[in-house]
Amino acid sequence: MMNASDKKRSEAQIKKAFRRHVMRDWSKAKGNDSWHVLHVMSEFVTGFDMLNKVGPCVSIFGSARTSPEDPTYALAHEVAYKLTKNGYGIITGGGGGIMEAANKGAHDAKGRSVGVCIRLPQEQTPNPYIDHDKQLDCKYFFVRKVMFIRYAQGFIVLPGGYGTLDELSEALTLIQTQKIGRFPVIMVDRAYWGGLIDWFKGTLVKSGNISEEDLDLFKVVDTADEAVKEINRFYRKYLLKPNF
Repeated sequence: MMNASDKKRSEAQIKKAFRRHVMRDWSKAKGNDSWHVLHVMSEFVTGFDMLNKVGPCVSIFGSARTSPEDPTYALAHEVAYKLTKNGYGIITGGGGGIMEAANKGAHDAKGRSVGVCIRLPQEQTPNPYIDHDKQLDCKYFFVRKVMFIRYAQGFIVLPGGYGTLDELSEALTLIQTQKIGRFPVIMVDRAYWGGLIDWFKGTLVKSGNISEEDLDLFKVVDTADEAVKEINRFYRKYLLKPNF
């Protein structure tokens, strides 16, 4: 729920957006939107320069709100640890919860631990398990998502909220539209994701908005061993290479 400060900030953002579009002589309009391109380019250049050196990685998505006492935290740690022991680096959003657990798993396994952090109004502190030379700080969510996708050769999706759903949808959309290769997307915890998958089948497929074949773009598992097995099964058939 928004507090008073959040509501005030949101109101200011809405008013600023409307001010850009009030009736005026558009032939004389001036703006600084073009300068944003340079900021965006800067983030892409920094990210590409850093991440193209990390080698084969798996992106792990999940909630920042998961506490270390939650069994899902331990599951994320185990997944990342075992993937790292199998030769993969780990990419997360660099925050707390599932992201922290995954980076900790990679750190404990002495592997590559990457954090693609995001600057938010409610400050998100990078977790302490990211390699010091593999932390990227982003202002723009879309830049961050490109890094998650471009430099991963697989995606593990643990329980999470809106952000996790956004990342899951991004990966599935790019695979469905053949903008990237058909890399494995593994959703962990059948009980958590079951309702969403039932909706995929009962609503999206039934309405014709996705096809039956689109349900094959992801796998659903319950354990770390199952997740690692699915990733390894895929790579027994294909050479590793960056996406796009």
